[in-house]
Amino acid sequence: MIHPTAIVDPAARLEAGVEVGAYSIIGPDVEIGTGTRVGPHVVIEGHTRIGRDNEIFQFCSIGAQPQDKKYDRENTRLEIGDRNTIREFCSFNVGTSQDAGVTRVGNDNWIMAYVHVAHDCQVGNNTIFANNATLAGHVHVGDWAILGGFTGVHQFVRVGAHSFCGVGTVLLQDLPPYVTVSGNPASPRGINSEGLKRRGFSGDDIRAIKRAYKRLYRDGLSLEDARVAIAEAAQVDSAVVLFSEFISKTDRGLVR
Repeated sequence: MIHPTAIVDPAARLEAGVEVGAYSIIGPDVEIGTGTRVGPHVVIEGHTRIGRDNEIFQFCSIGAQPQDKKYDRENTRLEIGDRNTIREFCSFNVGTSQDAGVTRVGNDNWIMAYVHVAHDCQVGNNTIFANNATLAGHVHVGDWAILGGFTGVHQFVRVGAHSFCGVGTVLLQDLPPYVTVSGNPASPRGINSEGLKRRGFSGDDIRAIKRAYKRLYRDGLSLEDARVAIAEAAQVDSAVVLFSEFISKTDRGLVR
């Protein structure tokens, strides 16, 4: 159902079953999949594609131009997957030509109020972003990552899968998978054991990840020596492979 006060451009492509609330505005280059519900006072613009069964709450800005002075109205995009919950006052921007040209948000993400996802960010699946979490441009976030309220992530930082940021974290460097951090700047506090248990990781897997964490953060090894030791462990324990691959490729350095 489209509310009579909503403005939907005739060129927009809305599948059957899409709901649009009062006073919302849908631009001409927007595609929205079936079952998605758009609340009142939402603006969806730009070259934006939204999948199925999403719920977008009131006063969100989706697909607006990036907050980047280099942006010159190039034809860039925003892509949002399926079954995401996007709460009040969130802002997601399209990409820029300085990167892949597309901002992506995957499936089954829980995005709380006032979250900002800047240009060229790549967000995986099953993440949780608490209120006021903010991603600067070009940030990559892995599956199942959790950002506590008021977390700020610097541009070009990578956030590993299954990681956890405490409330008010300022993340200036790459955060490896499984690791819990907090503080300004962020400091490592251990691994996200409780989250891993909830997602079905075995006790052996969690112990192997803890050993890898200890190699990186507690044994006094150089980063290069830790990489070698963890790569060797990954040959025996498959749960460590993701950790090993992540720390072998970092441009900004790792949270230390």
